[in-house]
Amino acid sequence: MKITSSLIDKLIRLRSGESLPSSALRGEWVEELLSDGVLISRSHGSRSCIIAASPDTLEKSLMHINERLGHLDKMKETLDAETTRSEQAAETGNSKLVTARSCPGFPVNSYEPIICCLNGKELVVNPQEGTFLFIADWHSFAIPADVTVVNIENMENFRLIRRQQSLFASALAGKQLLFVSRYPQSSDLRTWLQTIPNQYVHFGDFDLAGIHIFLTEFQKHLGTRASFLIPQDIEQLIKHGSAERYNDQYPKFCHLTSNIPPLQQLIDMLHKYHRCYDQEGYIENSLTEHHIT
Repeated sequence: MKITSSLIDKLIRLRSGESLPSSALRGEWVEELLSDGVLISRSHGSRSCIIAASPDTLEKSLMHINERLGHLDKMKETLDAETTRSEQAAETGNSKLVTARSCPGFPVNSYEPIICCLNGKELVVNPQEGTFLFIADWHSFAIPADVTVVNIENMENFRLIRRQQSLFASALAGKQLLFVSRYPQSSDLRTWLQTIPNQYVHFGDFDLAGIHIFLTEFQKHLGTRASFLIPQDIEQLIKHGSAERYNDQYPKFCHLTSNIPPLQQLIDMLHKYHRCYDQEGYIENSLTEHHIT
């Protein structure tokens, strides 16, 4: 899917309750939304159109397809600004400004100093609390082989790693941890991970969509060095988690399975209670024990 200003405009119209000609949106992701009932197709003689069954369900489903689509209004502002910059660049005759990505790379964070390397020079990753670093020249970014990379899906969790320090310390005792995030949404982080030998831990939402992201976007490419963080108290939290989001995700991910036993146990747990749990719930310090698969 190519995210354009035109696509965002169409999705905003659907969210607002307008209908679109069926020919206006094409692709496998559209067919999935239709089969899941998120979008509804209606016929008017020889013509057909599509509408959104629910604005909230549409945005939630779009966010699982691509995180940036969960914030349509903000995405529209960003694309409109980029279009303006591109037009200005075109007027000056500088084609490089038109085609270059404005923000390649990914952010990194740590609550203890980690000596890394960037462009052949030493870089100590040790951001002050309330800040993090952004690695734009990620092709030349290298880390020690014994550092464990922890990918945090939610930006709030990523920003507030010190408020989750006991969780990570108990899950990965004795290991140096470099926290990363794939914000802005791109393949840069995964491509970088494929070039290094380090162990990878995925910390995301405890729901079917979150597990699907881990299996298809990371474990598939990183193999046995990739694992999913599963807190030991997660069952108690899932019991009181979100039933609405589980029900929204179930039609699409009801057949999700894993050959990793602890991860399959988590999947079975979600089905048992018909609920799921957000990783933000772990931002507050906790003294409970946790483990990874």
